[in-house]
Amino acid sequence: MSIWSALNSAYSFEDAFRAKDCTSQAMRAAVKEWFRLYYQQEPTEESDPCQRIAYTVVNKLTKTAFGEYDAKSDDEFAQSVLHVLDAVKKKAMQAALIGGEAWLKPVPGRDGFTFSVVSRDNVLIFGRDSQGVQTDVGAAEYSVNGRNFYTLLERRTVDRRGYLTIRNMLYCSEMPETLGRQVPLAELEQYEDLPEEYTFREPLGGLGMARMITPMENCVDGSKDGVSIYAPAVGLIHNIDRNEALLNGEFERGQSRIIVSDDLLRKDRTGRRRLEDKIFVGGFDENPEDMKPIIFSPELREKSFLARKQEYLRDVESIIGLKRGLLSEVEAEERTATEITSSAGDYNLTIIDFQSMFEDAVREAVRLCGVLGRLYRVPGAHDVNPDKVSIDWGDGVLYNRDKVNQEMLSQVQSGLLAPERYLGWYYEQPANTPEERARIRKDYMPELKGLAAEDDL
Repeated sequence: MSIWSALNSAYSFEDAFRAKDCTSQAMRAAVKEWFRLYYQQEPTEESDPCQRIAYTVVNKLTKTAFGEYDAKSDDEFAQSVLHVLDAVKKKAMQAALIGGEAWLKPVPGRDGFTFSVVSRDNVLIFGRDSQGVQTDVGAAEYSVNGRNFYTLLERRTVDRRGYLTIRNMLYCSEMPETLGRQVPLAELEQYEDLPEEYTFREPLGGLGMARMITPMENCVDGSKDGVSIYAPAVGLIHNIDRNEALLNGEFERGQSRIIVSDDLLRKDRTGRRRLEDKIFVGGFDENPEDMKPIIFSPELREKSFLARKQEYLRDVESIIGLKRGLLSEVEAEERTATEITSSAGDYNLTIIDFQSMFEDAVREAVRLCGVLGRLYRVPGAHDVNPDKVSIDWGDGVLYNRDKVNQEMLSQVQSGLLAPERYLGWYYEQPANTPEERARIRKDYMPELKGLAAEDDL
């Protein structure tokens, strides 16, 4: 259940938080629709989501973005955080692409950190600063224990000085659509250590969560809220699903429709029609007794499923503004950074934009874990410089490694780049300090052993 899924549930959540959500009605409806389009599988009489366009868009972009992703740090604590983040990276990216934004919430424990992904459909926004950055939010987390449904409500508020206060409330209900009654946090084992209210003794630099927001302008209400990657194409997706339902109908009818007199399609006293109106179509009513059924049999619009989907995805690319081929090219070959970023016309949204979104969130998450770990006395935790995190997105996505290799070799031969720095890049070894460069000379440049080398490079 999302925070807006049940009838009037937003109002009950607002009552529980004692605050008013500043999200517009248009955005609330849009968020619900984005998640419905992503998860809908069952066809209706008017719509068939068999092409799963929203699901395809999100998963193609996620798989492409993380195709050769690798994050590491020479800081042991930072590396442990990156290892945990690696387990939720795809879930976080998908949540952000579906709902327009998502949050990575670090959870400190005795042995280190874990992360939970907070999606947009489970968040109410109560306040923003002048730049549109959220300063007061409420989130919901759901669980089941026995025959009862539990909802943990967490409110995070940043005051003017930058200090974060977290308030927790637990509700229990016999039905998943309602909040029910408030119960003690200790009623569930996983929440027994949570305080009802806590204010951190030093500023965290925000809400204590790493925010991910899609790199697109809000096309719903123009607000600072993030929008789904397929937000501009919602109308097109509905038309595609409608078109699939019509095509399915043609196949089910075996091409034919039968034109009959209108009186044969009138409802009887029980409200039933004598003829099925999906097959029989009303004709002229002037002389019903002389009217004979006429079979209308057009050529069946047969086209392969994959070919239709490729054309659909091209249309979606055009509306969203994605680089042509990101979705529709089934067998796309490896491309260099220049080929990926260069665009004609409006096709300027590329994989790099989504990778940058996640990379910013990763660096912020590592920084937050350093601060929170120190405050919660997590073993080995300390303040971490985000620059200590090295993220490599791989060849064919951000850059062409062979091309960069040739350029760096040329700089070494011209005396513009120290050999130690080139070898450090090539073998993925740090080369920032004199000690690190000395280690590279020892391991990879034995012919220079015993010779003096300048370290002020």
